[in-house]
Amino acid sequence: MAGQPGGNIKIIPQVPSGASPPSFVNVLKVHRELLVSKVRNAQCLIDNLIKNDYFSTEDAEIAAQFSTQADKVRKILDLVQSKGEEVSEYFIYVLQQVADAYYELHPWLDEIAFHPSNSIQNKPVVNTDPVSRYRQKLKDELGRDTKFIMSYAQKEEMLLEETYSANLMELISYTNESLGNVSCLEDLLDDKIGVINEAGETVCVFGDAGIGKSILLQKMQNLWSKGDYNVGAKFFFRFRCRMFSLFKQNEAIYLKDLLFKYNCYPDHDPEEVFNHILQFPHTVLFTFDGFDEIHSDFDLSSVAEICSPNEPTHPLALLVSLLKGKLLKGSRKVLTARSGTEIHQIIIRKKVLLRGFSSNNLKEYTRMFFKDEGYRALVLDQLEANPNLCSLCSVPLFCWIIFKCYEHFHSMFDSQDFPNYSVTLTDVFLLMTEVHLNRTLKTNLLKKNTRSQVETFRSQKEILFSLSKIAHEGMEKSLFVFNQEEITALNILEQNLHLGFLRTVNNYGDETSYEFLHTTLQSFFTALFLVTEEKLGTKELLKFFNECSHTESAPKIVCFPIRWLNSCPTGDDPFRNNEHFHFTNLFLCGLLSKARQKLMRHLVSPASIKRKRKVLRAYIFESMKCQLKGFSRAKLGKYKQIHVMPNFVWMLRCIHETQSEKVGKLVAKGMRADYINLTYCNAYSSDCSAISFVMHHFQKQLALDLDNNNINDYGVKELLPCFSRLAVIRLSVNQITDHGVRVLYDELSKYKIVTYLGLYNNQITNVGAKYVAKLIEECPSLTHIKIGANKITTEGGKSLALAIQKSKTIYDIGMWGNKVGDEGAKAFADALRNHPSLANVSLAFNCITPEGGKSIAEALKHNSSVKIFWLTKNEIDDEAAELFAEMLKVNKKLAHLWLIQNQITAKGARDLAEALQKNTTIKEVCLNGNPISQEEAKAFENEERIICF
Repeated sequence: MAGQPGGNIKIIPQVPSGASPPSFVNVLKVHRELLVSKVRNAQCLIDNLIKNDYFSTEDAEIAAQFSTQADKVRKILDLVQSKGEEVSEYFIYVLQQVADAYYELHPWLDEIAFHPSNSIQNKPVVNTDPVSRYRQKLKDELGRDTKFIMSYAQKEEMLLEETYSANLMELISYTNESLGNVSCLEDLLDDKIGVINEAGETVCVFGDAGIGKSILLQKMQNLWSKGDYNVGAKFFFRFRCRMFSLFKQNEAIYLKDLLFKYNCYPDHDPEEVFNHILQFPHTVLFTFDGFDEIHSDFDLSSVAEICSPNEPTHPLALLVSLLKGKLLKGSRKVLTARSGTEIHQIIIRKKVLLRGFSSNNLKEYTRMFFKDEGYRALVLDQLEANPNLCSLCSVPLFCWIIFKCYEHFHSMFDSQDFPNYSVTLTDVFLLMTEVHLNRTLKTNLLKKNTRSQVETFRSQKEILFSLSKIAHEGMEKSLFVFNQEEITALNILEQNLHLGFLRTVNNYGDETSYEFLHTTLQSFFTALFLVTEEKLGTKELLKFFNECSHTESAPKIVCFPIRWLNSCPTGDDPFRNNEHFHFTNLFLCGLLSKARQKLMRHLVSPASIKRKRKVLRAYIFESMKCQLKGFSRAKLGKYKQIHVMPNFVWMLRCIHETQSEKVGKLVAKGMRADYINLTYCNAYSSDCSAISFVMHHFQKQLALDLDNNNINDYGVKELLPCFSRLAVIRLSVNQITDHGVRVLYDELSKYKIVTYLGLYNNQITNVGAKYVAKLIEECPSLTHIKIGANKITTEGGKSLALAIQKSKTIYDIGMWGNKVGDEGAKAFADALRNHPSLANVSLAFNCITPEGGKSIAEALKHNSSVKIFWLTKNEIDDEAAELFAEMLKVNKKLAHLWLIQNQITAKGARDLAEALQKNTTIKEVCLNGNPISQEEAKAFENEERIICF
């Protein structure tokens, strides 16, 4: 018995013994009009009726002569009923077995409780429905195309399921505030979580270059092809956005051609398949990879907005209409773009930020990559000994490159050691280039290769020059795909195409096209061109710095105006992101660094290198001066604060790549501030190397604010050179775990100068809480702790409370959003009693019941230091409120008491209001969000300090 391809065939129980069989002829009569309206494919029914000799050729011709689908179905029903019970039963059986084609009849089949007889179950059913066949063809092609990882590999074949390792994904708001983590790929399309715009249809996935955006989509596609991505998608169309840059100015195509020609073409009845897609757009899922890689001079404003699927237009206009929901409204889209790409809110349904590998992700990826347990342990040991390498490995692409280099050196050289010095990104890409170039070597089974990096580059410099030239030509136009004519013109030989730098691009027209393994590799070779081209002038050398400079005062890394939403100045490219220029600049700094001169002098004259180094150094000096003058400055307590922008982080990266201590000192001196605000700068752990490279030159105590970035535990380690200077360290919303907190304790306890530690909204458990508690006890300078929204329960809460009780200097403790419960609340109550310095306390959202609340209220009777106390979002009731009222009659130092979103009724509010008659010093008791009606709240109108709404 055959069912529809890829479908699930149910084993249907038989009619109970002794029961009268139903009349299937009668069933068809009773439900005739329902079947006429819901059966959308008559041909599949006819094919199966003929195959089992229930219909003659003449019957089929009679049914097929009608012009409308409904009339065909009516005639088929007439013929089937006239042939009796067996044919009628088989007719219903086909509807049941070809479930993919007749899915609208699933409820009806359940309603009539259809149970086919044994004889009917032995009859074959073949799915000839063109829509079902097309869906299966889509699955087959997508499964085949996504089986191997294509993003980072050329010569090797790496199975996706054996290599893919998930990284951290976070749902964010329009303003990039966290809405929680993505636990599985289905969450991306789950309407129950993370939706910030109900009208939007596109899930936008952001992340830096190499963070894993493309491979994430590949994993989704592969799971869907195997039936393991259960998000209700019947069709899955995938596009790489850079293909839209290849269409000519006057080119126009139909939506049907965009879907079928550039994805998968139906073998049967394409019109019927397309009409089905138009009728049921909610069953369609699109992925658009690399929105920032679209580059086109095409003026979208010159084309009328397309709402009809049967009108030809430029492919870019089709893309825009799909994203805006003008075409196939209700279809779902997942679009990836590099961080800093501005996409208008009108199309966004969800925003997702890829954060790269956590320490656990990295360990999992290491297990998958290195199958040999002994060598895996060696790699992990060397990574652990080099925090700089670890931080680079938090970016999956860079991790893959580093691991491939490890693998290469293990197999080709006697030494298994990786460099243990501070490795820059330029070093990593030079190593990768060396690995690829060594593929030209003839292998010797008895003797390992001992050729040095200098010898490798010198012997292959013609290949390097050709690749760097084509990379530069493309970078100047923000183009990432090259045709065969361009490749041939630069004398890139066939064998050199298989070194791994370039790979073939599919589905971009009839002729063969090529692209670099990754945009960052194209940036690297572009920088190599700038260094090795002898006649290059100053303007050309610094061109890509100037490409980025127009955004230096902007609040984002790049300006990405969307012309089709009427916000793009005339002449600007609406599809432009500058990250590839930033990477080019970064690699230029690395290749012209002092450490790289020995290598580069074999590719270009020393005089040229000297001249370019001088030009670059002068530019960096002047650029940093200009940037620093433009940043906002403010007085913050005893500190002089400077608030920098994301572009400044890129400049720090470039300075780090130069490895010039002189430049680092000058930048530190030029800041003329001691509070460096780097919040929302999209800084990753690897950026902390660059930050430390400059910040450790400060001679005085320093405040460093890195809230709302992605530095994680590796980044904390990279900040080690700064800790002797840091009096304020803010690391909230940064994916830091207990391991990172241990590093903070070890370092900050050495110097004992820290006054403020911000760790809000990380991944800290009771283990990390105990390290913070030890820090409180050992550092009398520590006055402010912000450790809310972590994973701290009663045990960790008790440790912190005990440390606070012992401290004579702690001033502010923020514990919002943990789960210390009543036992933790009682421990904090003990700490509060007669505490000499504690002024601000938050135990909001901590699972505290009336019992815990009573303990706190009683303790506050014996406290004269606390000014602000937050108990928002707990379970405080009237009984506890009564004790807080008694406390307010005694405590005349408390100024703000927040009991928002608890279980206090008008009775509890009345007790608190009465207590205020004897307390003239408290400024507010906030009861918003409690079960107090507006009518009941009127009783407290005369007491302005009781706030109910």
